Amino acid sequence: MPNSYTTLWTNDLCRELERAGHAGQRLTMLFGGAHQSLPSFARAGVRPGDTVFPVRAFRKRLHVLGAMEVSRIIPYEDAGAELHDDDYPKLLDWRALKAGCVTEVVLGPPGSALDFGTAVPADLLGRLSYTSRRGERTLKHVVDGELLRSVSLQGIYRLATDSAAELHRLVREHSR
Repeated sequence: MPNSYTTLWTNDLCRELERAGHAGQRLTMLFGGAHQSLPSFARAGVRPGDTVFPVRAFRKRLHVLGAMEVSRIIPYEDAGAELHDDDYPKLLDWRALKAGCVTEVVLGPPGSALDFGTAVPADLLGRLSYTSRRGERTLKHVVDGELLRSVSLQGIYRLATDSAAELHRLVREHSR
């Protein structure tokens, strides 16, 4: 059964993507690396068939920026040789996502359109939960429907099934 994950994007990255005109473009690739600022999808357990939700913490709200299904993860140094001729320009187009030391490229069929305005409702924010080998957890630092700090989102984390379904629904509703 496929899993769903979130990955936190910084506000600086989101502003850069907005300025570069990426709002409304469908997600086709993501980048991972060896550092906390650009974590590894492979090390987080992401596999083909899984879904990744980039998220942003902005003005005490959590924004879900879109969704992309993973078709494969390839080493960044092999991207030139492994990508089809029509996919290679996408690598260049999404270069703003390559902040830091990139070691992997996550590829997928076109996902949802990148949307910077889809805030997670306060009630869902309080229920949003993640699962790991140690069990299930909700987000820390959520008070009265506001996200006070984003530290519990930094990285790539697997969503609990119900939370993944709610984020899927939210992305679908806002991509119409």
